[in-house]
Amino acid sequence: MVNLDSDGTEFEAYLAEPAGEVHGGVIVIHEIWALNDHTKSVADRLAAEGYLALAPNLLSMLELGDKAAQLQLQSDLFNLEKRNEAQPKIRALMTPMQDPDFGSKTMAKLRVCFDELYNRPAIGQKVAVMGFCFGGSYSFGLAAHEPRLKLALPFYGHTTTDLEELKQIKCPIRAFYGENDENLITALPSLKANMKTAGVDLEAKVYPGAGHAFFNDTNPYAYNTAAAKDAWPRVLELLKTYLV
Repeated sequence: MVNLDSDGTEFEAYLAEPAGEVHGGVIVIHEIWALNDHTKSVADRLAAEGYLALAPNLLSMLELGDKAAQLQLQSDLFNLEKRNEAQPKIRALMTPMQDPDFGSKTMAKLRVCFDELYNRPAIGQKVAVMGFCFGGSYSFGLAAHEPRLKLALPFYGHTTTDLEELKQIKCPIRAFYGENDENLITALPSLKANMKTAGVDLEAKVYPGAGHAFFNDTNPYAYNTAAAKDAWPRVLELLKTYLV
């Protein structure tokens, strides 16, 4: 764990370093469950492939409880009989995210993370971002706010419909979705159209039979083995292609 500073506000991040040659840097942004074992494991996997991975904790202010409590809440969210009961609990937990300044403060932290990687000589100014759910959405966001970013890999994230903001995206976007993630899949045609109008290089991979959070192998209620095992080599190939 390392400590970073954003305008006088300190926040933690998990840093995973390669044992040998460094091929570039990747910011890894967590789901709504804050920085957890899943996010750290993704960072470790990237480090094993030669990428310096930095995973900030952007939701440390949330009172999510212990692992058992989080797992139970995840279970309830994916249980049709308990979902209506679980959703108000999630909304209550996410109250700090309703702060009008939350978005700008979070983006400021991500830009600190970007600079932390970008300015390391071993990185060679080659930085990508990868994120999941909450992190997928902020992967889109960082792409719109950081023109030096080389690649964005959002998993099941959403983005703004503001064309002027989308026009600020300079890097390729390679997005991943599960076919059963109804809200995001419904919005995908509009997202593609907006990105095309804005001149953004977007490609989206949709996995049949998979839903939200399909890549999270610590979530037995959402993990889809086939989709996750297909997505990972795609991620590595994309990093190899664009972090040059």
